[in-house]
This record gives sequence, structure tokens and C-alpha cells, in this order.
Amino acid sequence: MKNSSLQLALNAILLIAVGVLFYLHFAQKPAAPATAPAAAPAQEETTVATVDSAETPAATASATPAPAATAATAPADNLRKVAYVESNKLLDSYKGLQDARKAFERKAAGWQRQHETSVRALQSAVQAYQKSAAGMTDEQRAATEQRLQAQEQQVAQQQQQLQQQAQQEEAKMTEQVLTKVNKLLEGYGKENNYDLILVAGGGTIAYARPGLDITDIVLKRLNAQYAARK
Repeated sequence: MKNSSLQLALNAILLIAVGVLFYLHFAQKPAAPATAPAAAPAQEETTVATVDSAETPAATASATPAPAATAATAPADNLRKVAYVESNKLLDSYKGLQDARKAFERKAAGWQRQHETSVRALQSAVQAYQKSAAGMTDEQRAATEQRLQAQEQQVAQQQQQLQQQAQQEEAKMTEQVLTKVNKLLEGYGKENNYDLILVAGGGTIAYARPGLDITDIVLKRLNAQYAARK
């Protein structure tokens, strides 16, 4: 099984989960109370709609510029807690995926043996026909060739069915693994108040300061969860 297909799927689903976390982080924040006087309802609406209006009285917002100290101080909501995980390391070291790969490989080996048995049976039938064709009548040769063609079609159909079955099993395995990774990342992000968790793969992050890589932490939790459920 190729790692590239798992990594692309992991990137897509984890990024969707990150988007959900980002939305929930801001959707759950209460709106800032309006501070406009009762005599000026129009200014009260402006205060609610403006991001910085919670810190500046509405009655003086249009006439008095904000103090320099207030303008220079960034609101707490502008701060972002960001981290990232390495998808290659996550996939290669996750025990759940390793065991799933082994189980899939055992199934694939069984399908391969099944197909090889059908191929050998067809080859034996063709060789037997070639040896005895000279002593057959035209009717016998025609009937034998028709039977061999039907057998050949069955072998080809079997191969196609086994390939489809292998693809379905691989997709199922991938979905199960990604669901577990996605659920853990979502829970970890909420638990630790992260605004954004990125998925890095193939050198997509050029630079990140030390401490932003949480791959080992996530991997440790994944393997602990898997070991507890075995």
C-alpha cells in the first residue's frame, strides 16, 4: 500500500477538522457588550459591529481618536495558538496503521493465491488441449476451444473482482485510521485551546520555531489509545 494516498487523505480530513476547531473557537466567544448611551442607538449598532469598539466608548468613537497606547496594544483575540504534525512520521509510527497494513497484506496474499490457482488451472487446460488437438474432430476442437475461452473470461473477471475488493478493503482501512487520527486531533486541539493545527508532509513547512511540532505527543496518545482498545 502506498503512503502517498494515505497522506493526501490525512491532510484533507485533518485540515477540515482544523477548520471546524477554528470556527468553534470564535463561534463560542460571547459578543462584547455595547457601551453607547441610550440616546444614541445608531452609534450603539456601530459599536457592536466594530471589532475594536468594545474598548472605546461609542459616544466618542467618531470624534476622538483612540489613544496611542490603546492602538499599539493588540487585543487578546488576535493571539493565535498554532501547532503542526508531521504526517509521514504519524503514519509510519502509528501502531494501529501498522497492524492494519499487516492484516491487509495477509488478505491480499490470499487473493493472489486464489487468482494464481485459477491461472494455473487455465494453463493446464490449454496445454492438455494442445497435446490432444491433433486427434480431435472439428466439432471436438470447437467445443474445447469454446470451453477454454469461457474459462479464460472467468479468470479475467475474477482478477477484476479481486482488484476491486482490494481497493475497497484498502479504502476502508484508510478511513478507519483517519477517523481515529482526526478524532484525537480534534480533542487535543480543544483540550489545549489551539486555534490551528497544521499537517506537514514532504517539506511543506519551511520554518517553525521549536515547540510547535506536536507529532510525538499526538503519536504517543494514538498508540496509547490503540493499545488500550486491543
